[in-house]
Amino acid sequence: MLYYLLSFLYVLACFLLLLVVLLQQGKGGDMASAFGGGGSQTAFGARAGATVLTKATAILGVLFMLGAIGLGVMGQRGPGSLMRGLAAPAAPAAVPAPLPAAPAAGTPASTSPSSAAPSVTTPSATTPAASPSPSTAQPAEAPPAPPAAKTPAPKGPGK
Repeated sequence: MLYYLLSFLYVLACFLLLLVVLLQQGKGGDMASAFGGGGSQTAFGARAGATVLTKATAILGVLFMLGAIGLGVMGQRGPGSLMRGLAAPAAPAAVPAPLPAAPAAGTPASTSPSSAAPSVTTPSATTPAASPSPSTAQPAEAPPAPPAAKTPAPKGPGK
């Protein structure tokens, strides 16, 4: 509540400062006199006494600077979390990785390379998949070579 009240007063001080600055009369220091074109020897014109508008400008300028600093400090969130007050999400249940299926009792344990399907492994749900670093990476195994085709021996001229 206090923050909003100070924000309103700050905006009001900004508008008043804008109004006071625009109401002030120029001191005769236009661009021509700034570059030596003016009849006066002073760069910014003759200094007049402090009027009500110049005092108001100084006071409102100080209020503008202090208000900016004060609202900046009050608006700082600090080390607190935006998520405080919310319950933490439930941890996922640990699911064990499925074991490879064992061969049936009546089937042979070894199969020919052409009929064996490649085994597919999936990463466990509880451990993230990590790619091996280049120094520890092992080369992939080459697939087994297909059986060589038997070609008949060339027959010579007398056979």
